[in-house]
Amino acid sequence: MNTQTKQAIKQSLIEYIERFESQNKAANSLQGVSSATISQIVNNNWDLIKDEMWRNIANQIGYDENKWEVVETRDFRMLNSILNDAQEHSNVFAVVGSAGTGKTATLKTYAAHNKKTYLLQCNEYWNRKFFLAELLTRMGRDYSGLTVAEMMHEAVKILKIQEKPLIILDEADKLSDQVLYFFITLYNQLEDHCGILLCATDHLDKRIKRGIKLNKKGYNEIYSRIGRKFIELKGVGSTDVNQICQANGITDKAQIKEIFEDSEFDLRRVKRKVHAIKQINQKA
Repeated sequence: MNTQTKQAIKQSLIEYIERFESQNKAANSLQGVSSATISQIVNNNWDLIKDEMWRNIANQIGYDENKWEVVETRDFRMLNSILNDAQEHSNVFAVVGSAGTGKTATLKTYAAHNKKTYLLQCNEYWNRKFFLAELLTRMGRDYSGLTVAEMMHEAVKILKIQEKPLIILDEADKLSDQVLYFFITLYNQLEDHCGILLCATDHLDKRIKRGIKLNKKGYNEIYSRIGRKFIELKGVGSTDVNQICQANGITDKAQIKEIFEDSEFDLRRVKRKVHAIKQINQKA
């Protein structure tokens, strides 16, 4: 790893640290990274830091040498407006959109530029303790030795004294019922103190409404707490694809048209096609 790349990672790390109350809390939010290591990087004492550690830090703070330019699509603007509302006014919303509409990229961009914003990338294998561990880690808090009840108490206690915190649960449809019920607990204990955003595909919408019909435990409570409404994103349009292509180095109108027609309204497919065409252009 060359010095230029290390300097870029260092700068990204400094920006990451600024999102936390202290350098120690920033270190606590990163797995396998000590506060001493962060100090060494910030102070240019790099001799003993291995490339593996540089890559570990880069991956966790979101640094990418081949950075993909995120464009303010119509869904980007809509989701940012909802996020701002949730954080400024401690509101709770549920947003759904098709796979490939740029939800996760938008959420990551918002979290990177707004303090007291805790983005959790949900997974099917999470149990209640893993969920709370991820939340406390994002907050830069040490949870070692705590029970599930103590972890929840710690998270709520911290969030209640913070100014305008926001919890974002990305891919919330992947959570099991037992973990999803924690949303009710968080809402009940943090109402008017903390914004919460659930973000998922429309599977979450269908799952909650089906659960209500079947009178499943907790589902009506969840639906009530999001205002009995799932906000739907608009999806990818031709203007969005055009802007993304332009921002990422594709300016030829015929190539942009080809990318859009091949996209199937999926930004991941757009990204792959942009990469493929750039490779062809470089060889031409």
